[in-house]
Amino acid sequence: MVKKRWIFRQVDREQQVALAHTLSISLITASVLLARGVSTKEQAHSWLSPHQTALHDPFLLPDMEKAIERLHQAVTARERICFYGDYDVDGISATSLYLTFFRSLGADAAVYIPHRVREGYGLNEHALRELTKGGVRLLVTSDCGTTSHHEVEVANRLGLDVIITDHHQLEARMPPALAVLNPHRVDSGYPFNGLCSGGLAYKVARAYEEKYGGGELALESLLDLVALATTADVVPLRDENRFFVREGLALISQGAHCGIRALKRVAGVDGVCTTGTVAFRLAPRINAAGRLADAGVGVRLLTTESDREARDLAEQLEQLNRERQRIEKETTAEALAAVGSTETPAALVLGARHWHLGVVGIVAARLVERYHRPAVVVAVNQNGIGKGSARSVPGFDLYHALSRCRDLLEGFGGHPVAAGLTIRESRLPEFRDRFAEIAAEWSGDQPQGPMLHVDAEVSLKEVDQQLVRELDMLRPFGAGNPEPTLVVRNLAILDNRVVGNRHLKLMVRHGNSLPFDSIGFRMGSLADLGLSAERAVDLAFVPELSRWNGLDRIQLRIRDVQASLNL
Repeated sequence: MVKKRWIFRQVDREQQVALAHTLSISLITASVLLARGVSTKEQAHSWLSPHQTALHDPFLLPDMEKAIERLHQAVTARERICFYGDYDVDGISATSLYLTFFRSLGADAAVYIPHRVREGYGLNEHALRELTKGGVRLLVTSDCGTTSHHEVEVANRLGLDVIITDHHQLEARMPPALAVLNPHRVDSGYPFNGLCSGGLAYKVARAYEEKYGGGELALESLLDLVALATTADVVPLRDENRFFVREGLALISQGAHCGIRALKRVAGVDGVCTTGTVAFRLAPRINAAGRLADAGVGVRLLTTESDREARDLAEQLEQLNRERQRIEKETTAEALAAVGSTETPAALVLGARHWHLGVVGIVAARLVERYHRPAVVVAVNQNGIGKGSARSVPGFDLYHALSRCRDLLEGFGGHPVAAGLTIRESRLPEFRDRFAEIAAEWSGDQPQGPMLHVDAEVSLKEVDQQLVRELDMLRPFGAGNPEPTLVVRNLAILDNRVVGNRHLKLMVRHGNSLPFDSIGFRMGSLADLGLSAERAVDLAFVPELSRWNGLDRIQLRIRDVQASLNL
């Protein structure tokens, strides 16, 4: 097992003491808040109790006025509107929100989501021509369109107005659309650039409602869709995203929409839902449609009002997800074999003709987890055209790296941590070498390997139920707001065993403290970790409450365990 480097977050001691006193919280919780940029009473209140009144004015987004004016024109004149989304959870959720909201206003609205394998990502000319023939006069994108310069020009020639709502990185030149709503625009006065496309769709609907009024539908009832998108797309859970996810998770937990109720049922989810529930149980099933089949199934699930239809669609997604898991497992095994046991380069670029395009992003993520290197995985079609997904490590900007390889690529786009590209098979060797050189240049003398960010070093005597409840107030956890991780050093192991599916169960004590139960999921035995029960250990953990026989007790969920050097 590769040893993790523990990176301790640094905070100002005076600020820590002052914040703890002002909020009447522990020094530990104050340290966690400071590490997330929360240093004042006002910021803390907004962080701990996000409210709709704190949401930013949607009209601060450039082109918002033009966008909703054109939408209102289309709604009142009964022009046909098409909401054109990406095939991932963000695009599906945003498209579903648009469709639900504007149909509630009486709009003549349709949906189009391209097929991942046959059409690829983003706008495509054939689809635009077919939509125009079908009477569409206004096209609104979700999670795509930022780099579709040619396609938007084609749309303009066809008499099709285009409104782009997207959050991918922008280049200097924007596509010639009627409106481009993107929080990354350099001319934007919007104070938060972390919105996903689901969040952008909500802002468009809010702006429309503020200026032209809404129908009988309460816009807040669609926040479960925004929460799905925000969590699945791994945008930072800061600023207004905290409100979106907090309120949306409550709706998901309630099963306010029959489609989400049905999805929870097939996923075996009951009760309160967290960001983890969305990320690891619900989102993969919605994504499965776009990976292997027709992503429109996801839109139908999230917009249906029929319990029976919802059950049928959820079962389809469940079967697709099982097939996705099988293909992913096989492809990952092949990719690992292709890397081999020789010295691993600074970045990995792998491709094959028989790999399924729908799983290359997941496989790239698995390679990053295994080798701690940026990874690109490419599926090449019978014409020698490869389409791939890239995933990064902390600090390495994928979008910038790919821009330095643009002469070798047919196209690319995305974010600093995840991106997509198109490349000719013949160019793969040269791209592999250059991409690895860029990664090596970036890494320099930086230590390679996994890192674990730690919020505070504590004693077990400080870990009580009050602390757990304070830390629980920081939810929802996710990107930009990870679960607080604490470290206790020099722990004695009183008992150890392996339970269930290779879960490590420890009983530990710090000095004369009470003993604490600890569990490390899928960690295996102490011997597997190169440790001995006879030697003291340092434990990195998340404290949580566990209910047993009607009583709450603290359990330490182990993030990492290492032999103690403080003997």
